[in-house]
Amino acid sequence: MARTEADDATLAARASDGDRRALEALLDRHTDRVHAICRRIVCDPEDALDATQEALIAVARGIAHFDGRAAFTTWLHRIATNAALDELRRRKRRVVTVAPRSDLPDAGVVAGSSTVEQRVAAKLDVDAALAQVPEDFRVAVVLRDLCDLDYPEISEVLGVPAGTVKSRISRGRQALATLLGNHDGPTDVGVSSD
Repeated sequence: MARTEADDATLAARASDGDRRALEALLDRHTDRVHAICRRIVCDPEDALDATQEALIAVARGIAHFDGRAAFTTWLHRIATNAALDELRRRKRRVVTVAPRSDLPDAGVVAGSSTVEQRVAAKLDVDAALAQVPEDFRVAVVLRDLCDLDYPEISEVLGVPAGTVKSRISRGRQALATLLGNHDGPTDVGVSSD
């Protein structure tokens, strides 16, 4: 992973200096991750695509201002998160409802799925449950469990204290665990990018 970080830093520096190929390489490398973040925060496939596009445009427009004080991926996650949150604000102006799922599996099925069909079904169930988690908690859980950011990085991305980040993650995981049928508390609910 450290090699990717160095490669990202090198590409970001070159892109910041106007190297279009370096920018394209960065965008190609991270488009799937940006889309995964947007999809999990926005919880709607079409809106997630819009947010992803806005995030990638923001990266392309803002790369000249990337100063390297934070890791490129931290900067990228902040942009993706902001694009997803902007999309949620736009969506609030439209009427959108998410029907509660009564057929969510037991948490054991999510954590221990073995067949491809079970894993796909579990991921869909996690996405459906995630859509029901309040936005502040959902964003914090996605940044921690999907993006693997640590608490200080999430604090930086969201602009809130680390204690608030910990609280949001804890409450978000508890909500997910409850929605997935594990009333004893959070477990590995399968929030990942694959």
